[in-house]
Amino acid sequence: MKLELFDFDLPEERIALRPASPRDSARMLVLESEATRDRRVSDLPDCLRSGDILVFNDTRVIPAQLEGRRGQARIGATLHKREGPRSWRAFIRNARRLREGDVIDFGAGVTASADDRQEDGSFLLTFAGEEPAELLIARAGTMPLPPYIASRRAVDARDEEDYQTMFAREEGAVAAPTAALHFTPELMAALGARGIEHLTLTLHVGAGTFLPVKVEDPPIASTRRAPPAAASSRSERPA
Repeated sequence: MKLELFDFDLPEERIALRPASPRDSARMLVLESEATRDRRVSDLPDCLRSGDILVFNDTRVIPAQLEGRRGQARIGATLHKREGPRSWRAFIRNARRLREGDVIDFGAGVTASADDRQEDGSFLLTFAGEEPAELLIARAGTMPLPPYIASRRAVDARDEEDYQTMFAREEGAVAAPTAALHFTPELMAALGARGIEHLTLTLHVGAGTFLPVKVEDPPIASTRRAPPAAASSRSERPA
């Protein structure tokens, strides 16, 4: 499988910069054997069966995009993974102007030291002061929109709500679990009325989801059917 096989042209006007309103009015492609049908997400109850289970991620996106300065140099940081009470691994923009031991001023009284540079260009940022790191990040950070959106418009106050799912509870993600962005309370009520159940788990999404695939021949995972004895009478469909 060659990476070039996934190339396609996407017209600029087809790139959504805001979510559909209402969210469950977004278009949905349904695949049934060899046939495809154009539907809306609000049609999902008609596509599932009583006893099916939808699994949702209840992670909540934090304002993980930080803009600061090291001296006169502008430094951008996208938090990636928490590694301690006050420390986060971060991907750095303009990393060539940053050295281990440097201090970045993110404004609003928020500073962090940069250490432990890795081969992928990331640094370990340790936030200074006694306030919880969560408060500092909330004060200085903005929502980390996907690059294909951020390159076309600035982050604004609407994104604080638009880029969260209705299931968001546990803070820690730096990107939204995007499939669940299309669900609404009305859709969940319709699913429940059809006997379609749901449950949640917590999987914090890292900034690696924004990174491009760099290998020319990506490995394709194989799938195997479970033997009949192990098959469940209830199908579980992750969302």
